Amino acid sequence: MDIRELGFDEWFQKEQKNLKKSDGSPARISAVDRDSYLIRNDTREIRAELAGNFLYNIDSDMDMPCVGDWVNVQYFDNGTFAVIYDLYPRKSFLQRKAAGKSKDRQAIAANIDTAFIVQSCDANFNIHRLERYIVMALDGRVNPVLLLSKKDLVTPDELSRMIESVQNAGIRCTILPISSRTEEGMADLKALMETGKTYCLLGSSGVGKTTLLNRLIGQNIFETQEVREFDGKGRHTTTRRQLTVLDGGAMLVDTPGMRELGTLGMGDGIHESFADAAELANDCRFADCTHTTEDGCALLAALSDGRLPRERYESYMKLLSEADFHELSYAEKRKKDKDFGRFIKTAKKQVRK
Repeated sequence: MDIRELGFDEWFQKEQKNLKKSDGSPARISAVDRDSYLIRNDTREIRAELAGNFLYNIDSDMDMPCVGDWVNVQYFDNGTFAVIYDLYPRKSFLQRKAAGKSKDRQAIAANIDTAFIVQSCDANFNIHRLERYIVMALDGRVNPVLLLSKKDLVTPDELSRMIESVQNAGIRCTILPISSRTEEGMADLKALMETGKTYCLLGSSGVGKTTLLNRLIGQNIFETQEVREFDGKGRHTTTRRQLTVLDGGAMLVDTPGMRELGTLGMGDGIHESFADAAELANDCRFADCTHTTEDGCALLAALSDGRLPRERYESYMKLLSEADFHELSYAEKRKKDKDFGRFIKTAKKQVRK
């Protein structure tokens, strides 16, 4: 296999000259197990660890390699072990707010071309959750595609209403209904996946991500579990993120189910997802309009005359508010972490003296 077939395209080749260690080799992170990494090159997968100097120079967990990252490595023990010295810049990066009250961010995957957002056609289908996933994808410069799984559980009329509700919510993305059980839609899904491109599966537990991955591989390699009948909720089957190369040459990352999906809103994801509302906001009389009570607010005017649905307005405002809060909280945490990091580095230098 040529390294370019793993996604090492001209963009990464140009970045190679800017790395600190010039005599290394490119490899891709295919799995992360605490302090150990599984990397893939043009011939095999092997274990790797971070160089001490790499750890010394990072500012936060977001600077640590994650699944999908390209790294610069040096091989040892006849090519059976590697040390990671550099992290290539990321072409795209999926991340979310860590679960709970933590102010941290959690890396999901890097250098993803398309995110398959999986929502099942049963009790899991939720427009507001879908909006959050799409914001996450667009924030990370990743193309979102909606997979409506388990289409065999609903009637054609019910499926049509689901698709219509997505479109009526202003969500603009490719929608593909599929069934891993009956294979409906699987040929269309495979046709979307290109050689050398990287895809990932995003969605809650129990929507059929792991079953879908097994179908695409053609074998039951990854364990699956039944959805609980009394509430339709799934259990966590996937416990780590892993990059798999499919027979057709495309790469797919499975991710653990997400029960909580905090919005970071770091990039343009919210404004791209809610392009209609964002465009209206540009016509507000005041540049610092909060879109709540001001005279001359174009959003409120559109809400009043029916051009902007109330549910759409409320979703837009809620996500903007969350993004502002998380950005401020994270900035405060980063400052404290950097101050502490400088203190530790200074202390180490003093000890050496």
